[in-house]
Amino acid sequence: MPTYRKVLQQARQRLYEAGQGEQAAQLLMLELASLDAHNLYMEYDEEVPGELLERFEQGICRMEKGEPLGHVLGFEWFYGYRFAVNEDVLIPRPETEELVANVLAAYDEYFADQKVTCCDIGTGSGAIAITLKKEEDNLQMFASDISEDAITVAKQNAANNEAKVTFLVGDMCEPFIENKIQVDILISNPPYIPVADIPALAPEVKDYDPLSALDGGADGLDHYRQIASLAPALLKTGGWVVLEVGVGQAEDVSRIFAGSGLQPFKIVPDLAGIDRCVILKK
Repeated sequence: MPTYRKVLQQARQRLYEAGQGEQAAQLLMLELASLDAHNLYMEYDEEVPGELLERFEQGICRMEKGEPLGHVLGFEWFYGYRFAVNEDVLIPRPETEELVANVLAAYDEYFADQKVTCCDIGTGSGAIAITLKKEEDNLQMFASDISEDAITVAKQNAANNEAKVTFLVGDMCEPFIENKIQVDILISNPPYIPVADIPALAPEVKDYDPLSALDGGADGLDHYRQIASLAPALLKTGGWVVLEVGVGQAEDVSRIFAGSGLQPFKIVPDLAGIDRCVILKK
């Protein structure tokens, strides 16, 4: 049997030649072998067990064809929690962890241990809503998605993570308006890719993430306009809006919501220095 070192070297080269991230090979091995990075290093010159080698090879073959690691494994880690993912939901991204951190920071500074009501609009896998509930139990979390299949995944993730979140099926803000739910904090990471840009996205995104979770219309801002039109009715007085936005969209999104009577509060860059989070107040 080949050693871990040899298997990983070959897998990294194969993924590199396929235009995929080489690091995915080690992440796949860590998960399949139930090892941390240190222990994997200690095993580098040991032979890979046959069953593990077979499963690893199957995963590498799938990723060579463009399939994302999250789909190969069936889950993705987000903010330290494990979320099931499939073709019905967007795989949660690291930059969205910063959206969660911004919500928690705003809660700590402006609500100070009060019980507040929050909604996550376009929840997908439920990663944002579930993580917020796990991190701060004083948040009463509601979440919506237009896709019943996505809500099924989100409900399973909530059960797996033992998080109490109320999920509603419907388009953006409409389920909350229909149910006369008002919130202190409105959160959303809506689809924001301009439709003309979608064909140029990496294969693991455009071919595996649901189109409905990517397509933001001609300029990428359609869903922000939709949310902004209903946000004043959904928010309590003094309520907050916290949004993730695409590259170069922060100022435009701020203006859209300001046009609905909300006050721009601040724009927060992500760790790469890209303006990624827009925060507004009613």
